[in-house]
Amino acid sequence: MMTRFAGLMVALALAGCATTQSPGSAGADAVPPPVASADVAAGVAAAPAPAASAAAARPRAAAAPSLDDEAARTDLWARVRRGFAMPELDGALVADRERWYASRPDYVERMTTRSSRYMFYIVEELERRGLPTEIALLPYVESAFNPQAVSSARASGMWQFMAATGKDFDLKQNLFRDDRRDVLASTRAALDYLTRLYTEFGDWQLALAAYNWGEGNVRRAIAKNRKAGLPEDYASLKMPEETRTYVPKLQAVKNIVADPERFGIVLPALANHPYFLRVPIEGDIDVALAVRLAGVTLEEFRILNPQMNKPVILAAGTPQVLLPYDNANRFLHGLAAHQGATASWTAWVAPRTLKPADAAKAVGMSEATLREVNAIPPRMLVKAGSTLLVPRGSAVAADVSEHLADNAALALAPDLPPLRKVSFKAGRQDSVASVAKRYRVSAAQVAQWNRLAPGARFKAGQKVVVYTPVKPAKAGKAGVRLTAAKPEPKVRAKTKPQT
Repeated sequence: MMTRFAGLMVALALAGCATTQSPGSAGADAVPPPVASADVAAGVAAAPAPAASAAAARPRAAAAPSLDDEAARTDLWARVRRGFAMPELDGALVADRERWYASRPDYVERMTTRSSRYMFYIVEELERRGLPTEIALLPYVESAFNPQAVSSARASGMWQFMAATGKDFDLKQNLFRDDRRDVLASTRAALDYLTRLYTEFGDWQLALAAYNWGEGNVRRAIAKNRKAGLPEDYASLKMPEETRTYVPKLQAVKNIVADPERFGIVLPALANHPYFLRVPIEGDIDVALAVRLAGVTLEEFRILNPQMNKPVILAAGTPQVLLPYDNANRFLHGLAAHQGATASWTAWVAPRTLKPADAAKAVGMSEATLREVNAIPPRMLVKAGSTLLVPRGSAVAADVSEHLADNAALALAPDLPPLRKVSFKAGRQDSVASVAKRYRVSAAQVAQWNRLAPGARFKAGQKVVVYTPVKPAKAGKAGVRLTAAKPEPKVRAKTKPQT
């Protein structure tokens, strides 16, 4: 136990050096802990360097905010305003979005309050990279700062990454986690992506358009205007309506943050210090146990750690979790004192294609629980090589391996009954629809089997193919055997009676 938690105790000692705040408190009257101590306690590591240097990514007008200013030291909004460096955008679209937000003060309050958990971290990362702090406002446009948000196009997370783009920026998406929702990983990926786009286009408005629309589309739009001798700036490009209003939305949010009183908006106070700590996870642990040891609600835990897909945290894939200050200390103390196993769940790989009932029997759990925990729909088989979440018993004591934690996937296949091919010659009146009705299958299936249109008719004597399910026969001396359902009698053409 002492060996396993040695690293945790070091982090605990460091975390204890930081001034703490009450969980959930991010008000201006909270006592700000020393930022340097918070960074050490959190184990903050330098993020990977972007493709281009920070100097290349920073607009000439950008300048780090002066923390000698009292307001910037205590008020995070003041710090954000001092880092604004993108060119201003004006016009009817901006004014329209300003009116939209100003007419919904309750909505603005909800999303800005939600952002209070993440804003300090994002601003710190932007300043470290020398990027404009307007980027910290982009999640208001993308997701209203909801890390669980999923768009109609299946973009996910606070920064709204599509699956393919997420993979391009090393955001793991598997059975156990989706890093597109991870607060730290998705922020790193978004800033890497925006830095790359600005380096390519040399213009923040075009970079933002590419973030929303895709860089290939922006390149083609620029090339089209260049060929036609037209301007190549953001306002001159032909683009979808969503992208056309994307930068105006950000400009409207920026204007409101810059002068909320002008729009009749009251922004919640944001204190200029971290909301959460990074807490190391050195062994697999149930989410329920982590929540209990930290003394937070499950909802608060998921707000800070929305990437979790299952009721267990795998140390090999998720080496840290985020917790509010006081709760981080409480978690580390509780984990160091905890006796017994920390994880009651583990991963199991199906050795062959199995019915869920057979898989459940193999791992010693009920079929209903196996289906519920692994989200297996009715009438589906678990394909060979699939990873399932199963109870962790004496037979499986080791933590899940890094390879499995990073590559776990569940593949399902329809649980269809065995089929038998039935062939016969069509009668004069036979059609795809009539054969389908006779054999109780769909017209689309009969059409596919016979390479015809669903509304087609068969020619008299034409060979017809139908697949019928094999029905179990009664048990005999040799046991139960499967027999094919008897086909309907052949349909013969009517003949004239003999005279």
